[in-house]
Amino acid sequence: MKRLGALTISIVIGSLVLSVCSLSAWGQGGNPPAFTKESGQTSGHGYTGVEQTFQENVEQQIKTLHDQGQQAALKGDASFFEAHLAASYFGIGGDGRLRTKAESIQDLKSGGIKYESIDERDVKVNTYGNTAVVNSTASVKLTSNGKSIGGDYRATFVYVKQGGNWKEVAFQATPVVQEGR
Repeated sequence: MKRLGALTISIVIGSLVLSVCSLSAWGQGGNPPAFTKESGQTSGHGYTGVEQTFQENVEQQIKTLHDQGQQAALKGDASFFEAHLAASYFGIGGDGRLRTKAESIQDLKSGGIKYESIDERDVKVNTYGNTAVVNSTASVKLTSNGKSIGGDYRATFVYVKQGGNWKEVAFQATPVVQEGR
């Protein structure tokens, strides 16, 4: 019985030592290298081919959702934003005004904001687990409360996966100032 107890303790201690040693890669600023069963080797990048494909798939999902949001804005489709903005959403427009989800939807429904064109370029998507950040530059023409507004803006959109669905949680647009001004 004593031998069985000593054996059990040895196994537990051995497992702990192995666990602690394998965690050392986590403390060095990133994920440990991914190991693939097929090659028996690590990629050195922290992702297996399957994980890389998953990440690319998430980026494509975000790009698609982002494009759908742009089309909905151009059409004045408030129902899209009712479904795809998080309850805690806030957006900061190029005018510096903070808008909640309810205010943003009301602006579209009432015609207070009408987009004429959105020409987006330099779109970059970065994912961080259940969070995605889209950065872009866009030439925008719109009418806000009867006043025509247009120009180039840099924008950041933040999406979070909630309840299995991606929701936009934050937005900010900043006017691009022409050089020499």
